[in-house]
Amino acid sequence: MKFRRHTVVQEETGIDLAPMLDFVMNLLIFFIIAAAFVHESGIKVNRPAAKTAKPEDKGSIFVAVSASNEIWIDRQRVDIRRLRGEIERMRHDRPKAAVVIQADRDARAGLMVEAMDQARLAGVADVAIAAQPK
Repeated sequence: MKFRRHTVVQEETGIDLAPMLDFVMNLLIFFIIAAAFVHESGIKVNRPAAKTAKPEDKGSIFVAVSASNEIWIDRQRVDIRRLRGEIERMRHDRPKAAVVIQADRDARAGLMVEAMDQARLAGVADVAIAAQPK
């Protein structure tokens, strides 16, 4: 006599993680691409207001002059003597980029003029000063 063994087939229960991983990968790619287009000077400045202020639509190199007369470019504090070299390095990656100087309203005007001069010595013809629209 033959005896049959009854085996119980167990079904796997669980959550399929593939759609969630696809979603996370899409978010990661989005943030990596978005971060490539964001270029900040590194600090927040209290920009003065101007009636003739208009947005700058092309890729720019941002130089910030803080209220405590510090110069920031590419999220790094730099000395005025190194500013020209930093601008030249960034212009190598983006040759047609303009330089936008974001000077705090309490910053020393002479330091802002020195920053503009260093940008022009670096070969940038298009130097602008950032302001808020009134």
